[in-house]
Amino acid sequence: MAFRLKLVPEVTHWDFFKHARYTFGLSVFLVIASIIVTMVMGLNFGIDFKGGTTIRTESTQAVDVGEYRAALATLDLGDVTITEVFDPAFGANKHVAMVRIQAQAEAEAITPEVVNQVEAALQTVDPTMTFPSVESVGPKVSGELIKTAVLSVLAATAAIVVYVWLRFEWQFALGAVAALVHDVVATIGVFALFQIKFDLTIIAALLTILGYSINDTVVVFDRLRENLIKYKTMPLRDVMNLAVNETLSRTVMTSGTTLVALIALLVLGGDVIRGFVFAITWGIVLGTYSSVYVAKNVVLFIGLNRGDKKKPAGDEQFFTEKTDAAD
Repeated sequence: MAFRLKLVPEVTHWDFFKHARYTFGLSVFLVIASIIVTMVMGLNFGIDFKGGTTIRTESTQAVDVGEYRAALATLDLGDVTITEVFDPAFGANKHVAMVRIQAQAEAEAITPEVVNQVEAALQTVDPTMTFPSVESVGPKVSGELIKTAVLSVLAATAAIVVYVWLRFEWQFALGAVAALVHDVVATIGVFALFQIKFDLTIIAALLTILGYSINDTVVVFDRLRENLIKYKTMPLRDVMNLAVNETLSRTVMTSGTTLVALIALLVLGGDVIRGFVFAITWGIVLGTYSSVYVAKNVVLFIGLNRGDKKKPAGDEQFFTEKTDAAD
C-alpha cells in the first residue's frame, strides 16, 4: 500500500466560527495598527521609489560605518545612508554594505564620474573593496514608479472583485475584497514596523499575495456554494464550517509545501531576495488566515439570500445568518 502523508485527518469537525467576534476583531485591529504604524513611521523606500543611487560594497574587512561615512564626507553628496548587510550564507571574510546616496536635484542620476569618486573614497578604507552592483534611479522616474505600483495593486484588486462577483454573489465579492485589503495593509504595516526596504520587488510580492489569497478564498467559496445547494435548511454558519473543514486538508498541504520552499529561500537565498521572500511568506500566512477568518466572516455577517427557505434557528450569536423569509 502506498504511503500517504496526512497533515490533517480526512474528516474534521472543527468550529472555525466559534470565536468569530474575536478573530474578526483581531483582523480589524491588525489593519488599523498597520495603518497607524505606516503613517507614523513611514516606509523605508528603496532606490526604486526614493530616487538616488545604491552602491553595494564587498570587503574582506569588517564594515565600519563611521569610517565609510568619514571617507565620503568631503564629496558633498547630501543624504548618504550606509547599512551593513548580514547574511548567514556569507563567509567569515565577506562583509557587505549598501551605500545609498540621495537623488541629486539637477540630475536624473548620479554621474559615472561621481560614482567613481565614491568608489575611490571607499577604497581608501579598504583597497581590496569591490563594488558588485550600482543602481541609479532619478526623482522623476521614481515618482512614476510609485504611481504605477499603486495603480497595479488597485487594478488587480478590482479585477479580482469583479471576477468573484460574477462567479458567486456580491456578498462573496465583499468578503474577498475585505480579505485582500487585510492582507495587503497588514503586509505593508510589517514592512513599516521593521523598516524593511520597500521597493518594486515588494510590489511584485504584494501582487503574488493577492493571487494566492484569492485562490484559497475561491476554493472554499466554491465548496460553500455546493453545500448551500446540498444543505438548504442547514444554518449558514454550519454550512460554512462544513465547507472549511472539507477543504482544510487541501489548504494545509498547499500552504505548508509552499512555506517549506519559501523558508528555505528565506534562510539560504541571500539578502538580495530576502525582502521579497519575506513578503510572500508573511502574505501566505495572512492569506490562509484571512480566507477563513476575514472573507467568510464578512459573508456570514452580511448573510445570503437562500430563496424561500426560512431562517434556521439556533444561530443568534454575533455573526448571524440573514435570509429572506418566505412571503
